[in-house]
Amino acid sequence: MKHLLLSATALLASAVMAFADPVEGTWKPEVDDGHYAHIQMRMCKTTVCGVIKEAFDANGPVDSKNIGKLLVWEMEAQGDGTYKNGKIWQPSKDKIYSSKMILDGSQLFVSGCVGPICKKQTWTRVN
Repeated sequence: MKHLLLSATALLASAVMAFADPVEGTWKPEVDDGHYAHIQMRMCKTTVCGVIKEAFDANGPVDSKNIGKLLVWEMEAQGDGTYKNGKIWQPSKDKIYSSKMILDGSQLFVSGCVGPICKKQTWTRVN
């Protein structure tokens, strides 16, 4: 019985790992308008989303009305470290961009466009 329980636990753990997306975790975007945040990337149903977990300025953590808000949503994983058809919100400009991402180890290359205006950032993994 003990071996059966251990086998079942190992099988469950490997199944959970199989469904985890490599981009899941906490990421730090580049500084924007003197501020940055830690973004918690996770699965939201069948797509990847990112929620503002903490906010910072040059002096450290700050209170922000944006903590807990979605910054990234509807990112579709392509299975090769690329994500497309997502949306990303830039709080400092209150603009929503059509977005895509490329995961490369501990870096996430994020780009977004509103019409002809496009922006790019490199995010670094916090954990």
